[in-house]
Amino acid sequence: MSTPSPAAGPPTGPVRVALVGTGNIARFHAEALRSLPEQAEIVAAVDVDTEALSAFRSRFAVPAGYTDLTEMLDRERPELVHVCTPPGLHRSQVEACLGAGASVLVEKPPALSLAEAEKMAAAEGGERGPWMATVFQHRFGSGARRVRALAEAGVLGRPLVAACHTTWFRPQEYFDVPWRGRWETEGGGPTMGHGIHQMDLLLSLLGEWTEVSAVARRQARDIETEDVSLARVDFAGGAVASVVNSLVSPQEESRIRIDFERATVELVHLYGYGDDNWRITPAPGYEDEVTAAWEGGEWGTDSGHRAQVSQVLAALRGGTAPPVTSAESLRTMRLVAGVYASAFQGRPVTPADLGPESPFHTRMDGGGVRW
Repeated sequence: MSTPSPAAGPPTGPVRVALVGTGNIARFHAEALRSLPEQAEIVAAVDVDTEALSAFRSRFAVPAGYTDLTEMLDRERPELVHVCTPPGLHRSQVEACLGAGASVLVEKPPALSLAEAEKMAAAEGGERGPWMATVFQHRFGSGARRVRALAEAGVLGRPLVAACHTTWFRPQEYFDVPWRGRWETEGGGPTMGHGIHQMDLLLSLLGEWTEVSAVARRQARDIETEDVSLARVDFAGGAVASVVNSLVSPQEESRIRIDFERATVELVHLYGYGDDNWRITPAPGYEDEVTAAWEGGEWGTDSGHRAQVSQVLAALRGGTAPPVTSAESLRTMRLVAGVYASAFQGRPVTPADLGPESPFHTRMDGGGVRW
């Protein structure tokens, strides 16, 4: 692997951005970038599907199109690349971009395994970049930022009990796409590819996890991976959480609830939230203090891609590593690996159990399907 090209310093104007992959998720990236014209300029798109590439370029007025990533990097010299391809392609594409001196914003999950994610992080350029950030946009809505601010200020007291449930529905036809539902190309089922957003948000609110005990099942779908997982997760701060990830739930919902000493905070939504999706219930005796702090907090930003993209662009223009850093995304990936390791080994798992000697470090299924 080549050493990343030396960083040329922070962009002096709008960040030159390229997108790799022009499928449905790339649309959200392009819309976010187009809404920030003073911060970003889309210079190119890459896709092996020439029809999809042409349609994407036309829709978003992208000046250049390529079917080869290396050629695009060499000719366009983007400062940031949004990687919006299936998970099995992420590592090679991210490393190619970093090697060419471009920072990367990669869709979730960033890699198929902890080992891959660590190698991608090792390809970063250090303090001056280029850097890799992962799309975990739910951290950036004003509701989540308000909860973190109140928790850090001590207004809510200690977190005690939490629930993090991603209960969605995907029919069997959804998995007819060849790369879906397979360990080799998707890395896992709903724990890896769907509930990871909610799990990342939970970790951003509660901090380091210390132990997980889990089960995984194939309840209804004919796939290699699980379609359901359930876990108990312990946190360093003393909280304990139930985590459910499902693709067999006809009534779809994404829910996080945290019972702090002085209030219950609850988020109920589906694929993204606004301020109206949050609710706070103060404990008796704390109504005035908690309500005043809640109403006086940050408001007005939903959890769409724009919230994170704007912060990524601002960080790059300021010469600093963009959020969510590789270290932070590794913490979330480590919890995903912990769920699988616990489920397939039938025992509690800690972060220390997931080092290079663990089979779950190199593959989320531990090297073989356990059904």
